[in-house]
Amino acid sequence: MKWLRLLLPLVLIGACLYLADGQDVWRRLSALSPGWMLVTLVLLNAVTLLSAVRWRVTAASLGLAMPWWDAVREYYLAQFVNQTLPGGVVGDAARAARNRKGGSLGRAAQGVVLERAAGQAGMAAVLLAGLVGLVLRPSDDLTISRLPAGALLPLGALALMLAALAALVFARAGRPTGWRAAARDALLRRLPVQAALSLAIAVLIVGAFVTAARASGSALPPATAALIVPLILTAMLLPASVAGWGWREGAAAALFPLAGLGAEAGLAASIAFGIAALIAALPGAFFLQRGPQHAKPAAAGIATPHE
Repeated sequence: MKWLRLLLPLVLIGACLYLADGQDVWRRLSALSPGWMLVTLVLLNAVTLLSAVRWRVTAASLGLAMPWWDAVREYYLAQFVNQTLPGGVVGDAARAARNRKGGSLGRAAQGVVLERAAGQAGMAAVLLAGLVGLVLRPSDDLTISRLPAGALLPLGALALMLAALAALVFARAGRPTGWRAAARDALLRRLPVQAALSLAIAVLIVGAFVTAARASGSALPPATAALIVPLILTAMLLPASVAGWGWREGAAAALFPLAGLGAEAGLAASIAFGIAALIAALPGAFFLQRGPQHAKPAAAGIATPHE
């Protein structure tokens, strides 16, 4: 399985390059705009910082107090592990195990899982806005009927996750316990701040993909990006990969033509986004090397913001 997860992204990307114009993809990547890539990096680092705040809010709702700097350090570390190891969840599992803060491992795991679920809900909100915009103002290139069948897979996966989350939060049978109680404490009772953070993070992620596309020479309209980028990024949740490589590129190649752009443009934009995501996660390697004992003193002088 480990070798499958390492080889599958290469096979998928190779197939996409073979079916599309591989030379055009490499031409785009060799001429990446440093300015737009820098903007992409800034946006992705803002995503990590806001995600750490969201995790801290979620953990605090479950009784797990966490200094702001600890949350930032651990989130960067988890991002780096997820970007470099197969599976895409190893870093999050370690994040839960390393930050129990005197509580149970189950409680810490609830905080991590619910924080990630809130992120998917934010991305779904952006996708819903894109769908509504498409229904209200269809274009010649993009209509509901023109969505490829492959788009139904990430769309269905996202819908199932949101349905499970809604059932967990809003179920009325009996007194909420376990995961139901945790979901209500961390999400429903903190709905305004969770919604604001998750929506802001989702918009920043979509914006980072748009700027990565610009870096590779493609102008992706914001309204179209709100529809196709969440679908592209949701494809990264499919298993047997490393950081979603391969699945993301295939989805981008399939969906970019809906924006009047070629599959080559989608491939180049997706690869540029993946490169930027890996670079943005590199501070996690610094924290991994130094270890938590070296980061603690630095946190002492940083004020903790009010939640």
